[in-house]
Amino acid sequence: MRETAPVPNSHEPFSPHADELIANNQRYAAAFADGHLQVAPQRQLAVVACMDSRMDTFEILGLRHGEAHIIRNAGGVITDDVIRSLCLSQRFMGTREIILLHHTDCGLQMVSEDDFKRELQSELGIKPWWALESFTDPHSDVRQSMRRLRLTPFIAHKDHIRGFVYDVDTGMLNEVTGQ
Repeated sequence: MRETAPVPNSHEPFSPHADELIANNQRYAAAFADGHLQVAPQRQLAVVACMDSRMDTFEILGLRHGEAHIIRNAGGVITDDVIRSLCLSQRFMGTREIILLHHTDCGLQMVSEDDFKRELQSELGIKPWWALESFTDPHSDVRQSMRRLRLTPFIAHKDHIRGFVYDVDTGMLNEVTGQ
């Protein structure tokens, strides 16, 4: 069990993890070997994945730094911001392949969009203008995400789009096929 962090002086901002993370970074930087990498991903690959902390996208896919763009959000869903990032990735960084990576036991499967928005409106007096994008089945949500990519005019390269559901209990990828 970790010890509780000391209470900071009143002039210092309190952050329960930042000091530890800065120390971790110093050790990381001491052995840093990726300074030579180019900006454009070597594999011409973009991966859209969930932000779930159980997923190490590089490790899951056997990627090294500099090989792919990794775009993460809650659920790994295709939102306007993901399309914005993919559009830039393709047009300015030369990516030509998109991999979608959802997973089992996703937190978005446990949230009702209507209830969530109602709670926020009750607490804050305003309902969010953005969609939560909750879902019940990650396989079907991957299919929807692939359709969104194929339908948007902002994604120029659509020949190589594949989707997968990562099983958080086994570590295996299961490909999602069909429309």
